Amino acid sequence: MNNQALSIPNEPQKFGKTKIEHVYSSLRQDILNGKFEPGSKLRIEHIRESYGVSSSSVREALSRLLVENLVTTEGQRGFRVSRVSIEDFKEIAEMRKMLESRAVYESVIRGDDEWEANLVKASHKLAKIENLMNTDRQSSTDEWELRNNDFHDALIAGCNNKWLLNFRSTLYQNSIRYIRMCVEDKSSPRDVRQEHQAIFEAALERKAKLASTLIEDHIEKSVTDLMDRLNSILK
Repeated sequence: MNNQALSIPNEPQKFGKTKIEHVYSSLRQDILNGKFEPGSKLRIEHIRESYGVSSSSVREALSRLLVENLVTTEGQRGFRVSRVSIEDFKEIAEMRKMLESRAVYESVIRGDDEWEANLVKASHKLAKIENLMNTDRQSSTDEWELRNNDFHDALIAGCNNKWLLNFRSTLYQNSIRYIRMCVEDKSSPRDVRQEHQAIFEAALERKAKLASTLIEDHIEKSVTDLMDRLNSILK
């Protein structure tokens, strides 16, 4: 991976968003997608010219990404995309396991009929794409990621602790960078479909402790599954 400054894509349409929100969401997605390499410099002038916004708008967007730990600052030397490391990934996964298992527990206990209906819908959509991936995995990866995210969000939507949900969301988004680094490797023997199904059934049956334990195991298996691949990529 190199640390050279990366070019910023030409300005897309704003789709009704404010300029700050547009720059923030676009840069955030590009970082998560790996378009901007870890450690690369984000030049305010290049971003400003590309999106046709003021330097203050760019700085505000970068400051929001700084809070999410997706970028770092070097005093007066500007902003860079946060670097990645094995230790960082382990810490993210450990905290995510702790927070998400608690959120699942609270959600299963407190979730109402609407929560249950949304969970059924999200689980059904995820199951369809995971079954499809058995025969057409390469073309389904991006869609799987969206549906997997929707399923995990639906699972914890019954939790009413906003701080818990916010911290969990930040951890989940930061973990996406690591998952996408390994997305080309399809050799894992895990049955992720069965893991998701077991979590779904426990939640639907209101077995809060079981669902919480299963989500911990699910995240831990993801850590084990990715560690060897990350070691080969990052060392």
